[in-house]
Amino acid sequence: MDGLVEFKTEDGAQVVVEAVDEETGARLVARGDGPAQAARTFESALEGVRAAATSALRVFRDGTLRPDSVELEFGVRLSAEAGAVIAKGTAEGHLVVKLHWSPGTSAPAAPAGGEAAGRS
Repeated sequence: MDGLVEFKTEDGAQVVVEAVDEETGARLVARGDGPAQAARTFESALEGVRAAATSALRVFRDGTLRPDSVELEFGVRLSAEAGAVIAKGTAEGHLVVKLHWSPGTSAPAAPAGGEAAGRS
């Protein structure tokens, strides 16, 4: 079973999460009965996920699809050492992208010989 890890936020609040087991064979160790202490702040642990979301949004907003809205869903696992990791889902990595167009808005033309990619 996965253990608990306590992250501190930049303003000093405590966030306790159920952590994933470390792949390298390391084990979470806590002093006393409390959760293990994370090596990073909660915000810094999530920084990589924020950067991934920013990059993904840039790709979908700046392309030829031009959706009215983009919805990203990441599965995130928290680790005492690695921080936030985009979690493995049913595929190799868990990322769901939903592109939306409002009724009456013209979607981009389909590429020759195919359907419009990524439309939901």
